[in-house]
Amino acid sequence: MAAVTVLAGCSGAVHSPSTGNVAAHSSSSSSSPSATATPASLSISPARDASNVLPTEPVVVKATTGTLRQVSVTDTAGHQVPGALGSDGSWTSSARLAPSAAYTVTAQATGPDGSPSTTTSTFTTLKPKVIATYGILNAGATVGVGMPVSIQFDSPVATKALRGQIEKLVKVTTSPKQVGAWGWLDNRQLMWRPMNYWLPGTKVSVSAPLTGVQTGDGKWVANDDSASFTIGSSMISTVDIQRHMMTVTRGGVVINTIPISAGRPGPKTETRSGIKVIIRKEGTVVMDSTTIGIKKGQPGYYKITTQSAMRVTWTGEYLHSAPWSVGSQGNANVSHGCVNMSPANAAWMYANSKAGDVVKFTGSSRQFQPAEGIGVWQYSFAAWKAQSALA
Repeated sequence: MAAVTVLAGCSGAVHSPSTGNVAAHSSSSSSSPSATATPASLSISPARDASNVLPTEPVVVKATTGTLRQVSVTDTAGHQVPGALGSDGSWTSSARLAPSAAYTVTAQATGPDGSPSTTTSTFTTLKPKVIATYGILNAGATVGVGMPVSIQFDSPVATKALRGQIEKLVKVTTSPKQVGAWGWLDNRQLMWRPMNYWLPGTKVSVSAPLTGVQTGDGKWVANDDSASFTIGSSMISTVDIQRHMMTVTRGGVVINTIPISAGRPGPKTETRSGIKVIIRKEGTVVMDSTTIGIKKGQPGYYKITTQSAMRVTWTGEYLHSAPWSVGSQGNANVSHGCVNMSPANAAWMYANSKAGDVVKFTGSSRQFQPAEGIGVWQYSFAAWKAQSALA
C-alpha cells in the first residue's frame, strides 16, 4: 500500500497534497490563529481509506518533518494493535491485524517549531473467503500422562510453510519444566508432547496468538486463543491381545488385572497394536457397523448399545462393557475390534480412568497408525520432532 504524506495543520486547518489524496484529518492545540506555524509532516501506511489490506501488512507511521510522539491503532471495539517507536523515530506495529476489520490510526506529533497536532487515518483489512477456526483441546481439564497439547484446526493448513508459520507463533509453558516438541499428526492437528510421558501434577499452559494467520487460499484466522490443563495420576494399562488380559497400573504399581476379549482375527476386525491414549470417556455408545461400511443385511452387520465406553481410536476402537462376550473374556478374541470387559470390570475401569491415560496394545499384526487416534507415542522422540513443519 502506498504511503501518503499528511501535513498536520494549525488551528484545526487541514493541509493536504494538491492531488486531494488526503490520508488523515489533523488538528492542533495552538491557541493563536494568527501565528505562523510549521506543522509536522506524517507518512502513514496503509494509506487513508485503504481496503483489502493484508492482515500481515504492518502499520507504519513516520514523521518526514517534525517529531512523532505517540501512535495508537485501534479496531472498532477499541482493541489496540501493539507497536513501538523505533530508533529512527518511526512507529511500527508488532502484531498481525484481524481480517474483515476496520482500524483507526491516531498519531500525535510536533512540528519543527514545536506546534502539536493530532492526525487520524482509517483503513480496512481484507474479507477472507473463509474464516479459519481452531480449538485448543482439554482446556481446564485434568488429563492422563499421555495427553499431548493439541491444537486442532477445522480445515487443513494447506502447506508446510503455513504450518511452520503457526509453529513459530504457538507456545507451551510447563511447570515443572519438561523437554518436548511440536509436530503435526496430519495437516489439521498440531500437537506438543514431552520426550517421555508427563510428570504427574504438571501444569500446562498453551498460547496460540494466531489472529491474522493464513492457513490456505483465501483462509485466515480471526482470533487468538489460550488454555491450560493439569496432568493427573500416571495410569498406564497394557492389553495383551494374545493372552486376552489387560493389566492396569497406577504410579507403576499393578492395581487390577482384567480378562478381556479383543478383536477377532481379520483385516477389518483385529485390534490394532500400538500405544494409544484414551481420547474421551463417552459412557453409553451405540456401536453401528454402518459407520465402517458394513450395511444392514450384510455379513458382519451389528448395532448394539454399549456401556462404560471409552474411545481409544477415531476408527471405532473402544474399551467397553460387553455382557454378551463374558464367556470369551480371558480366553478368546471375538469382538469387532474393541476391548470387551464384563459389566463390573468395565464400570471399574471407567470410574478409575481419565482422558489421556495410556493404553498399550500388544500381540496384533495390525498396527495402529498415528492419525487413527492420539498417536504421538507411536513415534520415538527423534521421529516425533521430524513431524515438525520446521524440521
